[in-house]
Amino acid sequence: MQFGVIVPQGWRLDLVDFPDPVDAYEAMTRVAREAEALGFRSIWLYDHFHTVPVPTQEVTFEAWMSTAALARDTQRVRIGQIVTCNSYRHPALLAKMASTVDVLSHGRLILGLGAGWYEQEYHAYGYEFPPTAERLARLGEALQVLLAMWTQEEASFEGRYYQVRGAINQPKGVQQPHIPILIGGSGEKVTLRLVALYGDACNLGGDVETVRHKLAVLRQHCEAVGRDYESIWRTVIIDECAIAESEAEAVAKLRPEQRANLEHLRRTQLIGTPETIRARIAEYEALGVQELIIRFVDAATNPESLQLFARTCLPPST
Repeated sequence: MQFGVIVPQGWRLDLVDFPDPVDAYEAMTRVAREAEALGFRSIWLYDHFHTVPVPTQEVTFEAWMSTAALARDTQRVRIGQIVTCNSYRHPALLAKMASTVDVLSHGRLILGLGAGWYEQEYHAYGYEFPPTAERLARLGEALQVLLAMWTQEEASFEGRYYQVRGAINQPKGVQQPHIPILIGGSGEKVTLRLVALYGDACNLGGDVETVRHKLAVLRQHCEAVGRDYESIWRTVIIDECAIAESEAEAVAKLRPEQRANLEHLRRTQLIGTPETIRARIAEYEALGVQELIIRFVDAATNPESLQLFARTCLPPST
């Protein structure tokens, strides 16, 4: 099992203690560098323009600009988005952005992509919010545009929503045969089929039984399209990790509304002592999950949480 860290970016008020945006950026960078030094495999950023689920005036850094900055602020860890909203950038432009960041990072980028979901944010920034079926269809076309931009000398694609006609993308990035694509989402009819067709990695969420079921569906899609299931890197997102030496200390890190829903959080997140968290990690690993992508609730202000997790939960070889 490998582990990634979701870097504090302002998405869930995780930079609320840093009213100065420069201090907030430096806090984000410190977490990324600390995660790298401790042996985490990857760092990740959310793609939101303001806080979620409630819009506020708190600092929230743009994901791709932050990705580029962290590409130069780190040396070893892989860098990705969890996940880019397809609707916010034309896929040909996104392919160019990703190619540039892959060079900046010397070949450490993972492009995370999803169909998009946050309706309020779409409207706030002037984007149309089409029905789910259309957003998924756009995602399917965007994946093909990305691959064309990264593999063809002059990319061409004629879709219903996107067209590129002789687009040149130089440089195409460092990684071969192309920058890996992580597709976020667990829709059984469309999203997981897109993973089987175009994804190098999937990202799922939920409790152990939910993930077990979703992986079985993904395997079925792979069989249907002739894809090797084992060629897909299988990741799970953990939005809330509260780790401490005692159960009481771990629970105290949660917000009041989270403590009111503690039993649900225990099933879907990582809450508790290292022993408790190691047991939950083992359950995911037994399903064939290869990487957990974790948001530590206090990473911006408490490096001891990352350090405790690294000391007690990372495998010795990481």
